[in-house]
Amino acid sequence: MSPHTPLHWQAVPSPAHTPLDGQYVRLEPLDPARHGDDLWQALQGPDSDPALWDYLPYGPFAERTAFDTWLAANAASADPLFFAVLDLSSQRAVGLLSFLRITPGDGCIEIGHIAFGRAMQRSPASTEAFYLLARLALGTLGYRRLEWKCNALNARSMRAAERLGFSYEGLFRQHMVVKGHNRDSAWFSILDSEWPSCDAAFRRWLAADNFDAEGRQKQRLEALRK
Repeated sequence: MSPHTPLHWQAVPSPAHTPLDGQYVRLEPLDPARHGDDLWQALQGPDSDPALWDYLPYGPFAERTAFDTWLAANAASADPLFFAVLDLSSQRAVGLLSFLRITPGDGCIEIGHIAFGRAMQRSPASTEAFYLLARLALGTLGYRRLEWKCNALNARSMRAAERLGFSYEGLFRQHMVVKGHNRDSAWFSILDSEWPSCDAAFRRWLAADNFDAEGRQKQRLEALRK
């Protein structure tokens, strides 16, 4: 497309801070009073992932007071816009994530600030949490671009982005200083034109018949996009 070709673009709405229901999880507006105890246990408890905070700009939290202060600030924020992830089988909050850099005029939005308890990692619940936000942004609201950014040293996040259907766009060298260390940021995106095939793959992967009796996937998400 020529840079001089009119786009006829109209701004889209900002995402509403309302619950999103899936088959494995429910995303709820972050509420420290409702979700705080569960999140403290999932993210800081004895069975939590010790590597969880390695590439996040905050945490870990040695004391509950500091954790609650962090949760309260997140809950009050409109951008980032935080959601708690409620596991429907246990009815407990097991993680959180957010929209951020919300730019309705350009149709650009990002998913980030991801903190999932160990029980969510590498599970249908984590995939569905991302899917619910992606579907809202690219499907329901009509955003043109969904972004994912991470520290280029964060191999888990890099793999997750590619598995979820994000395309690698490049490296922003010396992009940030986080916890006293340099961060080179890897940038990924899904465009609106790519969403229909991604959406179909997510729905097929999350279907009950894609898992055996032990909960193991039969087809990989990446394979379903081909």
